[in-house]
Amino acid sequence: MSVSGKLSTLRLPPLPTLGEIIKLYNLRAEKHLSQNFLLDLRLTDKIVRKAGDLKNAYVCEVGPGPGGITRSLINADVEELLVVEKDTRFIPGLKMLNEASNGKVRIVHGDILTYRMDRAFPNHLKKKWEDDPPNIHIIGNLPFNVSTPLIIKWLENIANRDGPFTYGRTQMTLTFQKEVAERMTASTGGRQRSRLSIMCQYLCNVKNCFTIPGSAFVPKPEVDVGVVHFTPLIKPQIEQPFKLVEKVVQNIFQFRGKYCHHGVANLFPEEQRLKLTEKILMLADVDPTKRPRELTISHFRNLCNVYRQLCDEDPNLFTYNFREELRLKKLHRVTHEAS
Repeated sequence: MSVSGKLSTLRLPPLPTLGEIIKLYNLRAEKHLSQNFLLDLRLTDKIVRKAGDLKNAYVCEVGPGPGGITRSLINADVEELLVVEKDTRFIPGLKMLNEASNGKVRIVHGDILTYRMDRAFPNHLKKKWEDDPPNIHIIGNLPFNVSTPLIIKWLENIANRDGPFTYGRTQMTLTFQKEVAERMTASTGGRQRSRLSIMCQYLCNVKNCFTIPGSAFVPKPEVDVGVVHFTPLIKPQIEQPFKLVEKVVQNIFQFRGKYCHHGVANLFPEEQRLKLTEKILMLADVDPTKRPRELTISHFRNLCNVYRQLCDEDPNLFTYNFREELRLKKLHRVTHEAS
């Protein structure tokens, strides 16, 4: 068979266009669900190419909607495509794609935030963490309202090697608001350097692949969209429990524009604050007058390691919550004034 003949066998048989499917099933992007359809198949093909060679791969697509990326994935000759879609309105169109692909599409009507990804694929695909990534990919044009909580959940899964990462270092290619994508990949000192930069980069090799203009989506969002590729690292850059790293990073970035010692201080109860803030900064070799965005991952590693030592010496430290202390003080003041 000629090369052109081979290529033609990979394409889907004639199907209604995405626009026709949207009309056929009266589909509308729901604003309250942050839905934006990507109907340009050249762009969905480009997203799929950024995931790598998907021939014979097992893929989970998150929130396929009317099925733009779904079509591009089938045309990439994947072995099996699992689609997880919460919105029932899209199921009939996805069933049509499944029939056209000779049953390659497995449709799950459910919420990706609660779906058991650790059971999604055959066990024979599992790889050791130190090996190359498994032949499994997560791909999706994520609704803006779930994208950040979802990536934080998956980062915790990476740290714990569970969920989609029970199979090994599963790769992800996902869309985010352009500003969020820039935060994830921002380097030390960069304007967009944030909590998300540290949480993503200490666990993954993160690449901002390309930007899709908002005008390519229906309806057009007020922002452009970034396509980001994640490959979990064999060895995390900070080897402490995820919740501990998250707490340290969150506290430090609470005061983005101030010196970092302000955020570090919030890790400690008032009566120990001054002494322990000085101690952790000295032992971690961190300049208290650096801004949070000026701190490297090595700085955060040192801070997390020292904080862990302090928590081991005093287990009550880890449960201390600065915001909760403020809330109780405010409640006490209001109660006192009322009496």
